[in-house]
Amino acid sequence: MHHPFYPRLLWRLLTTSLALLLLLSCSPSPDTISFMVSGDPAERQAYLDLVAAFQKAHPEILVEVTHIPSASTYRDRLSTEFAAGSPPDVTLMNYRRYGAFAANGLLEPLGPYLAASDLIQPDDFYPATIDAFTWDGVITCIPQNISSLVVYYNQDMFDAAGVAYPADDWTWADFVKTAVSLTQDFDNDGTIDQYGLGVDPSLYRLAPFVWQNGGVIVNSEEFPARLTLTRPPSQAALQWFVDLRQVHGVVPGRIEAAAQDNESRFVGGSTAMFLDSRRATPTFREIEGFVWDVAPLPRNQAVASVLHSDAYCLSSTTQNKEAAWTFIEFANSVAGQTIIAGSGRTVPSLIAVAESDAFLDPGKLPARSYVWLDTATTLRLVPIISTWEEIESTANEEIERAFYGDISVEEAALLIDSRTEEYFLLGISR
Repeated sequence: MHHPFYPRLLWRLLTTSLALLLLLSCSPSPDTISFMVSGDPAERQAYLDLVAAFQKAHPEILVEVTHIPSASTYRDRLSTEFAAGSPPDVTLMNYRRYGAFAANGLLEPLGPYLAASDLIQPDDFYPATIDAFTWDGVITCIPQNISSLVVYYNQDMFDAAGVAYPADDWTWADFVKTAVSLTQDFDNDGTIDQYGLGVDPSLYRLAPFVWQNGGVIVNSEEFPARLTLTRPPSQAALQWFVDLRQVHGVVPGRIEAAAQDNESRFVGGSTAMFLDSRRATPTFREIEGFVWDVAPLPRNQAVASVLHSDAYCLSSTTQNKEAAWTFIEFANSVAGQTIIAGSGRTVPSLIAVAESDAFLDPGKLPARSYVWLDTATTLRLVPIISTWEEIESTANEEIERAFYGDISVEEAALLIDSRTEEYFLLGISR
């Protein structure tokens, strides 16, 4: 039987469906940007929290996160994807490595975006970080963090040995004496059970000691053309560094270092002091067996540490640069940097956040997080040159050989100079 209700119902359903389809077709789909990061689980979660907060504020922009746990795998992946012409839109890069990308026009300079921002301005950041990411006179990436190299130390080991905690103004001599006192063969079997120090034999770890000794690592900071570890003050610092292993025996040997790295030794309670940046803090916060803290590097003729800093960089091939900038801007606002600071991984590059409880959190170790802020004015940069990664890795090989006694310091300094010369010739400086 014909019923007039059914045609009206069908018509209503049809018109409602058409209206819905029209609405959907007119609604703009969110701009999608890709963001690639590396780091441990705590750091990964902090970035996911950052993205969630951003998308709540900006539902019109979708951020797809790719997380690579290993830092070296992350760097390899970046190189591969940039070379293939399909890099992530937003990446985090260390200032020692972004030069290779900037020199080849692969990064969109962010200085003009920053100048026009209502959220952040260059003066909000620690000057060293802005300087580090300025290429060819333009701010290229926006710095996320600032860290100095510090001494992590096991307070329980110091207490057990009756050794005073490091003073803020301790010297090289104090440092060596402390490391020697804490290097112990408890059972007198000829094998060291506890080392006083863990430090990786590398140019990056050596550099602050060269500067502290009145030396330089390159012939010119503005136009670096060669490494200068053969110069007397620089070579003397290298000798002092190598002597930590070869004369004082306060650092594990090559075989021991290969069996267990320095960070793991510190976590495991078999090394009293360990040199690293803020990077190690999230891992060390999981330590339950002892209390630890941080101290500044010891000083010599001068007070100096070396800058550690990463920044958000924008790929020049990004389709929607405004959307990507909106994310970078948010990530480096007070709100964004406060979220990342919660992971413990970073010393915020924004002065206001670094000086807040978001970073200085008195309820979490280390108790003396202010050490990073106090040393911010003593930070120096390694050269920013497109081939710095090759220069550094080549120099590291010879420093390591001297550190473990294969060659003399004099031989190492000469080899470092000669072996890295070609990379300076091939490199492009900022």
